[in-house]
Amino acid sequence: MLNKAILVPGALAISFFVPWLVIPLLMLGGAFLCFEGFEKIAHRFLHRQEDEQHKEELRNALKNPEVDLKAVEQDKIKGAIRTDFILSAEIIAITLGTVSSQSIGMQFMVLTVVAVMITIGVYGLVAGIVKLDDGGLYLSQKESPFARRVGEGILWFAPWMMKALSVLGTIAMFLVGGGILTHGLPPVYEAIHHFVEGFGSVAQAVIPVLADGLFGVVAGAFLVAVITPLTKLWKARSA
Repeated sequence: MLNKAILVPGALAISFFVPWLVIPLLMLGGAFLCFEGFEKIAHRFLHRQEDEQHKEELRNALKNPEVDLKAVEQDKIKGAIRTDFILSAEIIAITLGTVSSQSIGMQFMVLTVVAVMITIGVYGLVAGIVKLDDGGLYLSQKESPFARRVGEGILWFAPWMMKALSVLGTIAMFLVGGGILTHGLPPVYEAIHHFVEGFGSVAQAVIPVLADGLFGVVAGAFLVAVITPLTKLWKARSA
């Protein structure tokens, strides 16, 4: 909610004073999504040993009653808030573009409703997913054989669902980020749609989406290749 409290007034201020800035900000957000998505993939393949060490540290922390588990989770929480800020900024900017011709009061009302809805909807869904295994554990301890079977099924299903959501989330980053970038680059957008003109209606709907995702992967790879060495150099100099 704090993210939205910052973004909604900020979006209205940009719309009122510097409306030309909306498209560059959308492009910046799209590039960030592609960067985050490819960095996630690169980290998985290039830093497996670090991931295993991190998992071992988490397992040890869970076993140690003196460890503050809230403090252990702070990095994940900060990452989630940062990602939410970018995604929310994209949604609000897109919404702003659809109501830009309306009065400033109407823009404020629409943006506020959208901000509240995406916060409650997204985090309500996340809360349900996070508590899914708790619900499964609760049911698995019931006396009813049916309830126990349902609970055991949920406990089996929950980890697979989390892995699937992780993959789908990464794909969504490329699709959304790549789509924003291609729409902001008219030559690329026109080339994609010119390419599909001779195909059927289904292909005309599917191919541009796949092309957006592929463009997002390429953009993310380029950004990771450029930004990662610069980040390491900056950290080395700061140290």
